[in-house]
Amino acid sequence: MANFQDTAKGGLKQARWHIRRARVALQWGLGALGSTPSVLGNAMPKSGSHLLSQILVGLTQIGPFVNPGFPPVNRSESNIALSDEAVLSNLQRMRPGDIRYGYLHSREPYLTAVKSPGRATVFLYRDPRDMLVSHVFFATEMRTGHGMHRYYTEVLDNMEDRLNAAIEGVRQPGHELSSVRKRYDDYLGWLDHPDVLSLRFEDLVVDRQMALERILTYLVCRGFVCSTPLVEAIEVLDRAVAPEKSGTFRKGEAGEWREHFSEENKERFKLVAGDLLIRLGYESDDDW
Repeated sequence: MANFQDTAKGGLKQARWHIRRARVALQWGLGALGSTPSVLGNAMPKSGSHLLSQILVGLTQIGPFVNPGFPPVNRSESNIALSDEAVLSNLQRMRPGDIRYGYLHSREPYLTAVKSPGRATVFLYRDPRDMLVSHVFFATEMRTGHGMHRYYTEVLDNMEDRLNAAIEGVRQPGHELSSVRKRYDDYLGWLDHPDVLSLRFEDLVVDRQMALERILTYLVCRGFVCSTPLVEAIEVLDRAVAPEKSGTFRKGEAGEWREHFSEENKERFKLVAGDLLIRLGYESDDDW
């Protein structure tokens, strides 16, 4: 039944995608659409992916961009993880001006796929400590179907222990979670990719104007011809942000970890994560 529903829903979305592309071509011109880069918003889980997605969808108001309305490139319509081949197929099907988002590790075949001409990729990451807090609250209170929900609520009974588990990783029957260092190591390669714009989630929260300007400048370098004045374009993208429309949004604050990390959590994090915070630019040393 699930496969049938996925196929039916996918077929409807494919039809909608083609209709939307036709409308954009009529509004902006077929040539303009054809020369506009496809845009992938890539992020680590619990690091602001929906905020980034809203900003990128805002591009449809200032240029020949298309929001196909598809799920993340690495998930099915029923939110099941896809194989590398299926994910690569989703990436390859993106046409000029298309906007998609996903959660892709920095490895092949994805590293090569995003280098193709006519593509733009924005990678969003977040302070690992805030990511952990967001993850624990999400799995404990917001998504009862999360793979860690029962472990966090039935095996553990306090925030300190849950954070320690999220830091170290969990290897229990029915509950699998990588350590915080492993989770970040899977994505760190994007920071060194010359064709990818890497942004910190905190920049989108604390200095959004600057971050939006960086996104627009990057897209222009990748082929986007922006006919809207920069200041106006930034205002349009800023207005596109609507946290209340995200079913996974809780607070989206920078530095919230300070309210929840105990001294034990800090020591455990330093032991497991090593130089991660220094590598990401969140700290200059281990004295925090």
